Amino acid sequence: MPKLSHTDQNGKAKMVDVGHKPDQLRVAKAVGQISLQLETIKLIRENQIKKGDVLTIAEIAGIQGGKRTSELIPLCHPLPITKISVKAHLADDCVIVESEARCTGKTGVEMEALTAVNIALLTIYDMCKAVDKEMEMFGVRLIEKTKEEIKQ
Repeated sequence: MPKLSHTDQNGKAKMVDVGHKPDQLRVAKAVGQISLQLETIKLIRENQIKKGDVLTIAEIAGIQGGKRTSELIPLCHPLPITKISVKAHLADDCVIVESEARCTGKTGVEMEALTAVNIALLTIYDMCKAVDKEMEMFGVRLIEKTKEEIKQ
């Protein structure tokens, strides 16, 4: 098993020093879902959830959450994020949330993309909990991670 980079020689947690790494263009994409009852899907589609426009508010919350990842995940570096997008769309029995995070930096933005999806899903849960007691969040995963040298 390879040595973990977030622990010291005594097994204690530490933040990785990325200062020696070159800045690169970094992109990460994530996806997740929340299952909903058919009546809840109908209420969302018709904008009848009492707390407001579920999909738009979830997208905004996801963007906010992604930007605050280093405050939420203890060993994440604060990054110079250049873009976070979150898209939520209705399927037959769920909402699918997709995110993309971009930065020019020394470490990846996968945690930001994953946090954005999770916060969007939690927002949907919060907004629909009064009408749906059977919601379940699932399938949250990283679907792409790239890095590219910066051309001078």
